[in-house]
Amino acid sequence: MTSAKTPADEAEARTIQDELRESVVLDEVGPPVGTGLIAGVDVAYDDERDLVAAAAVVLDAATLDVVEEATAVGHVSFPYVPGLLAFRELPTVLAALESLTVTPELVVCDGYGLAHPRGFGLACHLGVVTGLPSIGVAKNPFTFTYEEPGARRGDTSPLLAPDGAVVGRALRTQDGIKPVYVSVGHRVSLDNACAHTLALGPRYRIPETTRRADSLCRRALREAVAE
Repeated sequence: MTSAKTPADEAEARTIQDELRESVVLDEVGPPVGTGLIAGVDVAYDDERDLVAAAAVVLDAATLDVVEEATAVGHVSFPYVPGLLAFRELPTVLAALESLTVTPELVVCDGYGLAHPRGFGLACHLGVVTGLPSIGVAKNPFTFTYEEPGARRGDTSPLLAPDGAVVGRALRTQDGIKPVYVSVGHRVSLDNACAHTLALGPRYRIPETTRRADSLCRRALREAVAE
């Protein structure tokens, strides 16, 4: 894996984004659904102490059993700037991923990939830096619009940028429950990203990768603060 460079300021961050965006691979289908190892990553913040905790949880795609998990805690190294959130999260997320002894075939981010104001959300950034196939599964549509998909599990509708470009899909993961918002990060097709999201969410709205990573990073943060 490549280390994540921390930019000195907002202008440098935008320059890095522009450079890395050129390396996003969009013409690969990605790993098959239901096989191999899939990682979920998530972060939790303690703003008062300027801390961020990241978790990486690896599941067996066939059983959704936990194979391995890792955490990392660090100080936030970049201010909050809309559209540049990855620079706050990536160093600690990478530290958690690098602590794993297994290599996942896919990384699922709690956030955005191409569905991002600058077309380069955390899932894209993480995918390019690590070289791993990656997708973003977000809980809200951010600045994008969509028509409500059908009410049944698996129903979708396009997630649209202001210029009408399709940047992802609203995906119904459970009957009658609010959809999630799936976008490609790196080396995965949108069809495959949605299929993985459904396979990872047999019972709940949110993929098991995200559910478990969310719980783990919150616990790591509580333990770090308590020390």
